[in-house]
Parts: sequence; structure tokens; C-alpha cells
Amino acid sequence: MKWSTAWQACLLVSLAGADSSMSVRGGVYYSGEIFAELPSSWRGFLVDQRQLRVLSGRPPMGLPDSPLRADYEREWSRLRAKSPLSADEAADLGALSLRLGRIPEALEVLRSAQRQHPDHFRIVAHLGTAWHLTGDLDRAADTLRWAVRLAPAADRPCEELHLKLVEGRRRARGSVRLDDLFGVRYGDHVGSLPEGERRKLPPEAIAQVQRLALSLPGDGLLLWQLGELANAQGDVASAAAILEGCVSDFGLNSPELRRRRQQLREAAEKWGPIGRADSSLHDEHLGFRFRSSHPLARKLDVSSLPKPQGDRPTPLRWAVLAETKIDAFAKPTFLDYLKQLEGSQVSLTGFMVPLGQEYQVNVFLLLEYPIGCWFCEVPPPTSLVLVELPPGKTETLRRNLIKVTGRLKLNASDPEDFLYSLKNALLSEVD
Repeated sequence: MKWSTAWQACLLVSLAGADSSMSVRGGVYYSGEIFAELPSSWRGFLVDQRQLRVLSGRPPMGLPDSPLRADYEREWSRLRAKSPLSADEAADLGALSLRLGRIPEALEVLRSAQRQHPDHFRIVAHLGTAWHLTGDLDRAADTLRWAVRLAPAADRPCEELHLKLVEGRRRARGSVRLDDLFGVRYGDHVGSLPEGERRKLPPEAIAQVQRLALSLPGDGLLLWQLGELANAQGDVASAAAILEGCVSDFGLNSPELRRRRQQLREAAEKWGPIGRADSSLHDEHLGFRFRSSHPLARKLDVSSLPKPQGDRPTPLRWAVLAETKIDAFAKPTFLDYLKQLEGSQVSLTGFMVPLGQEYQVNVFLLLEYPIGCWFCEVPPPTSLVLVELPPGKTETLRRNLIKVTGRLKLNASDPEDFLYSLKNALLSEVD
């Protein structure tokens, strides 16, 4: 089963090495979150930003919680039950409450902790974010001013940007408009900005706004800003995709935004893949470098993986698939653990995605998470598994989480085929 040209253009993502020159934190400083270097590729950023966004609400249509939410819930419950809390633990509990959308609990914890530890940076920064999320922009601004004074040098730019955002919105209460974070007039320019306007953008503008958007993943106006920054660097296709998400996912109903979305969409359709710079982490002509493929760093403890089961299917984890490295020539390098499983029966849970329009399928894709928008959230090749049922057998597409059991096949030689496939697969409900 070969990729079509369109699939290939959308899904082939370079995972080349990143340039390390900036430590990455955000306005929410949970010690359990590990971030890669920013800026991340647009595609990877959008996928991880969406993961953080859905933490604050129950999944739709009866879908199970994400593994990330389950981890955060467990740690939130542990800290909530502990007394007394250290300053760092209180800061973490506040951060987890913010991530999980429990703003009243965050305020309760952080206000109490701030009285005990008035100069603890993370507590003050989280309290400013909590006031922001309640809509109390006056208290948010006052608290964030103090957070800026307390912030370590590496974190101060993000706190200053957050403060500037809050102060600007306080002056323009009730209006849905693009935040003036850098004094740039984006106007109707498509594909880049005039040199005079581009000079106003600080070198780390994209990294700083990405950081803030990861701290405030439910803030659609920050995504609008990132869409304009993508266009300013010449990446029209990513800019159009981001603005599409502002309207479809966040429901922003600004005539200016909708007009700009249509303008960039038409340009992206006209230019095609050439309008997307996201296919490489090293696009010198854009004047900056993506430093990572995803902002949320993932660490895998190989020693914790289940041993091959022999005559029984071995449970396979998506994190193992994500560890596959792809070089500049599209050649993959698989974990030794994964290579040991090739040819044996494995089981993997995920969500069905059709390759065509049919509802009765013999072949389909399996993804770890359901995708809302394939244009702006298309997964990388390491997050796709081709599932082939036995000859003559079909299954009706399902929207719920399923378990697939089949014989694992790895593809190390054909760049136009999927990296992983499960042959003669059978479907079952998740236990």
C-alpha cells in the first residue's frame, strides 16, 4: 500500500538534529513537563498544543482520557491529599490545576501559597495566569508585574510578553482582535512582510509566542498571532492552517480574522506545498531555524517495556514507535526493542482513520489520538500504523478506542510506504 503524492507531501517530516541555544519554559512551570528547544515545527507544535488544550475538558463522544491527562490527574490527586506542601509542591499543584482547567482550585492553592512564599517565582507566575483565566485582568496584570521582577533571566521574556498581552487586552476589553505584541503591522501581506516591519520582530518572537501559547493552550488569539508570524516568515500554508484552526476549533468570530483566513487559504491553495516550510527544521531562507519537531519532549524507559510474549501478543506502546529516527534521506532507525518484535504478534490501541471514503474497510490507519483537522494536525510518519485485515474480511469504521492485534512489519527501505503495518489483524474492544 503506497502513499499518494498528497499523503507523502503532508506526512514526510524531517526529524533532523535541533539547534540548542535557548532553554524553553513557559508561563506555566510544572516540574513534570519537559520541553524541547523552541521554536518547534508548526505541525509538531499544533499537535502538542492540542494535547495540552484537551487536558482541561473531558473527551467528547465518550472517548477515554488521554494518557497525559491520566498522569496529571494522578499527580494532582497525590499533591491535593498531601499536607503540608512545600513551596515547590504548591507551585506544581497550582500548575496542574491550571492544566486540568480547575481554576478555582488553582486560585485557592496559589493565593494561600503566595501568602506564605511571596517571593517564589513559580507560585506568583501561576497566580497571575490563574487571574488571567478568570477574566480578572487587573489582578492578573498586578501579579504578573511581580512575576517579571522575580523571574530568572531565561524566563523573564515570556513573563514580560504575558504581561504585555494582559495589559493590551485590559485596554481593549470585549473586542476580539489581534494582540499588538511586537508593534508590527501585519496588514494584508501574503508570504512575508516588508523589511521595515520584519525588523520589528525580535529574533525569538516565534519561540516566545509558542511558549506562551503552550501555557495558555485555550487562547485562540495567541494562535492567530502565530499564524501571522508563520506568514511573516514566508510559510503561507502553515499560516492558513493555523488561522483555519482559530475559526473551526476556537470559534473566533472576528470579521478581520475570517477575511485574513480566506486570503491566506487562497494563497496556500495557489502555491501548494511550496508555501509550507514545515518540511524541514533548517530553512535558512526563512531567516530562522526550527529547533525541535515537537515542544513536549518524550522520554522512554526501555527497561519498563513488556518482554516479548512468545506465543501471545506483546502489548506495543506508541512511545516505542515515536522513538524511530528518520534521517535527511527518509531512512528510519528503529529501536532494537521494536526490531525484536518484527514478525511477531503485537497488540496496539488507537483510533481508526479511513484511507478512502468507505465505511466498510479491509485496510485503515491506526492513530494514538483522534485528529480534529488533518490539514493542521497531520501526524508524523512515526505516529501512523497501517492495519491490514485478513483477505476478504472487513470491519465497520468505529469512532471509539479499539485494540488491534496483528503481525508487526517494519519498513526500512521504501520511503513511499508506511513505516509500520499490522498484517492479518483482528479488532477488539479495549478491556
